[in-house]
Amino acid sequence: MSNGSSSSWASSPGNRASMQANKSRDTRPELALRSAVHALGMRYRVGIRPVASLRRTADLVFTKARVAVFLDGCFWHGCPQHHSVAKTNATFWADKVRRNRERDAETDRLLAEHGWTVVRIWEHDDSSAAAVKIQSLLTGRPARPKRSRTHSDQPQTVKTE
Repeated sequence: MSNGSSSSWASSPGNRASMQANKSRDTRPELALRSAVHALGMRYRVGIRPVASLRRTADLVFTKARVAVFLDGCFWHGCPQHHSVAKTNATFWADKVRRNRERDAETDRLLAEHGWTVVRIWEHDDSSAAAVKIQSLLTGRPARPKRSRTHSDQPQTVKTE
């Protein structure tokens, strides 16, 4: 299976190599979000389980406030704006994204049952606006995003469920 054999889930050895090269953490959007959150003075833990007994790892965890932040990739989690349908192995990928979304909903429910607030952010969301949203959750004050020169008039979306 590791050599691109016929029992692989990938449609070709090249596709398998490409998919294996995808990082599970420290991605460009994740680093941008962490930088923006840190710049606002917030401190967090990276890539840990909010609840040790649950096999769910959040991207940013604010342990004292019990806030878990997940940065969801548009392809992997089926972003309504940017998700693209796979041309090869379409059924496999559609099922994969569906299962990811179901697991996301289950994760949100399980963490809420343990007293956690879950924040879901899309990879395309502006990291500064997302950081302000997180800060408002932690401080209990309404979010007031700073104006950005490049995105000042574009609406910012942050999923909170």
